[in-house]
Amino acid sequence: MDRLWPVDGAATAADLEDFYRYPATPDRPWVRVNFVSSLDGAVAVDGSSRGLSDPADRAVLTLLRDLADVVLVGVGTALVEGYRGLRSTAARRERRARLGLTGVPPVAVVSGNAAVPPDSPLLTSTEIPPIVLTCAAAPAQRRRALAEAGAEVVLAGDGGVDLRAALDALARRGLRRVVCEGGPTLFGHLVDADLVDELCLSLAPVLAGGDAGRIARGPLPRSPLPMRLAGALHADSLLLLRYRRTGS
Repeated sequence: MDRLWPVDGAATAADLEDFYRYPATPDRPWVRVNFVSSLDGAVAVDGSSRGLSDPADRAVLTLLRDLADVVLVGVGTALVEGYRGLRSTAARRERRARLGLTGVPPVAVVSGNAAVPPDSPLLTSTEIPPIVLTCAAAPAQRRRALAEAGAEVVLAGDGGVDLRAALDALARRGLRRVVCEGGPTLFGHLVDADLVDELCLSLAPVLAGGDAGRIARGPLPRSPLPMRLAGALHADSLLLLRYRRTGS
């Protein structure tokens, strides 16, 4: 990968870790959202983001997970993309130990109705129990089944998931470095709640056409949230952009 801005030239693995680093000691949840999109704004090809990704984008995805305390994802994306628990590879252990991080980041799934199947790979193929962020209105039998299957079920809200409360619950568990991997509905609600600190956007060099949605979908915020460019990388024709909240 090469750096386009702020400094031109090849980026080493250490450069990339520095480029994507979180605040050293966040005292609150720091939410980084990571998405890939086609040039014409499609968030998926044939219903999945895999058709837009390439090795460089996947390498950044791995890095962002390695730098995080927790991976946040909406239930729809988790099921469509076949999410499972993160693996404790030698490279991941080395990187996290060197950066002062421990263990493997858990996956935290947002689901207002606790609609994670108990036999999902999130529960059956994982080294660390997932966290299901749901609400009091979710069916009690679903919450009970998930807890019995090994998930940590967290109630964050009454009639629906209160994302601020959910992030606070993660922070109380020491999980402040958050990387959100979508989907668009979860991202849209994070925007509406003004909870996005950073967006990492990979622009795939394709025109996808079709009727795929955009990367954020949901309530219209009171006003657009201003962001500033924090850096740009490119690998062949893939463009990797990083934006931060203005003032951060």
